[in-house]
Amino acid sequence: MTTTSANRAVSRRATLRQKTAKVARWLHIYLSMVSFAVILFFAVTGLTLNHQEWFAKAAKTRLIRGTLPLNTLSNPDEAALVQHFRSVDHVSGAPSDMRVDDSEITVSLRGPGYSADATVLRSSGRYMLVETRNGFWSVLNDLHKGRDTGTAWKWGIDASAVLLTLVSLTGLVLIFFLYKRRTTGLLAAAGGMALVVLLYRLFVP
Repeated sequence: MTTTSANRAVSRRATLRQKTAKVARWLHIYLSMVSFAVILFFAVTGLTLNHQEWFAKAAKTRLIRGTLPLNTLSNPDEAALVQHFRSVDHVSGAPSDMRVDDSEITVSLRGPGYSADATVLRSSGRYMLVETRNGFWSVLNDLHKGRDTGTAWKWGIDASAVLLTLVSLTGLVLIFFLYKRRTTGLLAAAGGMALVVLLYRLFVP
């Protein structure tokens, strides 16, 4: 290989490194800014999830009694029952479960930090509905877990996971271009991973 060809090869590699570093830096900066709210949300709710006893007294329960027309109970329709409870008793949440036997019908509605359970006597149409609101932090905790949140929110959690993965990977790529900090940065990353594994092995049954 001639000197000119060697210089061109070196120049191409240098240009490629510069472009890679530039793209990685751009992605890392703007993905980090976009994901700021996501990181903050999951960080705060990670703490509150780990200490749910802090909010044990926040739950509020409401007991509701009512009567349904008997002609609606011979062949019960879940959508009609849920609509009645929503319009008459002002409950919320999405239908979660419905069970029917010879004597009674039970209907459950669920949402983040929320539950409503109705028991209907088929012989009389009378029902008792128990609504529980577990408070603001319980709502956030359920959003963190994707519990009773619906399909769209679950997709949002998936998108957040992909976003945070990209932030992590672009940060890892960037460290290779910071020559003076590359070794210490990689050691810090390895140390963090080792610490997580060590905590798991030592303290998790």
